[in-house]
This record gives sequence, C-alpha cells and structure tokens, in this order.
Amino acid sequence: MTKKNEKLGLVLEGGGVRGIYTAGVLDRLMEEGISFDGVIGVSAGAIHGCSYMSGQRGRSIRYYLKYSRDHRFMSMRSFITTGNVVGVDFCYHELPDRLDLYDHDAFLKNPIPFYVVCTDVKTGKPFYKRMTDMKKEIDYLRASASLPYFSRIVKIGEERYLDGGCADSIPLKAFEELGYGRNLLILTRDGSFRKKPEKRFLSGFYHRYPAFKKALEKRHECYNEQVEYVCKREEQGDAFVIRPSSPLRIGRLEKNPNEIKRVYDIGYADCEKQIGALKKWIST
Repeated sequence: MTKKNEKLGLVLEGGGVRGIYTAGVLDRLMEEGISFDGVIGVSAGAIHGCSYMSGQRGRSIRYYLKYSRDHRFMSMRSFITTGNVVGVDFCYHELPDRLDLYDHDAFLKNPIPFYVVCTDVKTGKPFYKRMTDMKKEIDYLRASASLPYFSRIVKIGEERYLDGGCADSIPLKAFEELGYGRNLLILTRDGSFRKKPEKRFLSGFYHRYPAFKKALEKRHECYNEQVEYVCKREEQGDAFVIRPSSPLRIGRLEKNPNEIKRVYDIGYADCEKQIGALKKWIST
C-alpha cells in the first residue's frame, strides 16, 4: 500500500470521440474543485486534459457539439484531401486561437505538471512529453492524438510521432515511475473489455518503421496487460478507477452531436455517483 503523502496523479486514457466520456468526468471534478499533483493524458485523454489544466469547464463538450459535423473538424473529406482525418489547422490553431479560445495564461500559471504520451515511430516506444507551453508545443499534443492509418506522421525536429496509445494506452506504470504513487484513472472502456489482435495486413502500412509495426501488432497484449495491472492496483487501494459501467457504443469518429452529448452525460453521471467514494479515497 502507498502512503497518504505520496503524490496524487490523474491518468487519462484515449479512445477517439469515446474520450468525450472523460470530458464529462473532468467537468464534474472541476465543479468539485478536485486537483492532482500531476496529470498524464493519451490521445483524446490528452486533448480533454488540456481544458482541465486551464480550468475551462465545459469547453470540450461545447466545441465538440458545435463543430462535430464541420468537415474541417474531423471527416473523411479532411482525410482524403490532407491525409489527416482530424483537420490540423482547424483543430489545433483556428479553433483554440480564434473560435473557442484556449486559456493559455491559465495553463502557464498552473503549477501542476501535465504530460502527453506520443509513440516514437522509429523506436516503437512511448515518449512522455511534459507540456510547458501549449501554444509552442502544440505539435506534441497533435502527435499524441494522431490516429495511425488516419493521420500523417507528425514530424518534430528529427523525431517522428503518432498516437500515444500505440505504445502506452494506459500509462499508469509510467506515472508511478515518475513518482505518482496514488492515481485516479479515467478509462473509456468498461471493465470487461479486452483488446483483440491487430489485423496484420494493416500494420504492414508501416513497413518502413518495423519497430512501430511490431508495436501495433502487440498493442492488444500490452493493453490487456495494462488493464490487469490497473485492476491489481485498484484492489491494493493505490488506484481509483472511473470507467463506463457498460460499453459506450460510440464510434471513434462519431459526428452525431446527440450521441456525443449522450456519452459526455454518462461520464458526468458516473463521476457524480463515485464522487463521495473518490473524496474518501483521496483523504485516506
């Protein structure tokens, strides 16, 4: 068992649009004023973690509902014309800088460390980037959420990255190694879910990056082992988990605002049900 004085972390799983569940949980946490010593997010978890870090409750669901059907936000049209199913200029520049302003000042003033997970396509290993300036380092956030097959490889200097979930979908062990001994995890799959093997012909798309190709082929093994580890740490009392009580049944690229709001509301309600137990766990 960990001790009460160990650092308290928040770990956010990804999952494409399914991650709007996480936004619902985070908004309820913000209403309650619950904070952490550090936050780490993967893919959609990193995206929604940004609004948590800037204290902008309601921002994620607001812009998802407003722009989900805009082809510039996320669409096959964007994928066909740019190679990215998520519109890079629109989502990572126009939206946060003009249409629904991201509070960069609040992020810069927030002393809580915020990490995003990317996958290095050269090595097939996870890369944990501590974000210190969301505007200057936006490409790391973009890389963390760049789905394989549906996104171009993100080039940052000499390095090449894609979705952090390819190498570390639930970075609980990584965060523990960084010193966060007690962690709240927000997962976007129900407790019975286990990932199935990748279709091998798909991973062949990355034949130029054999280590990354191998990571994709072993992703299900890694994910399922992580789920078991989360359950172990939960039983030991060192992890508190908020997860859907049943499958969310929403596509990774869902565009229907009603479906998006439905899943957000489930996240909010699930957190509401557990808020008392969570506070007790934090205080013990």
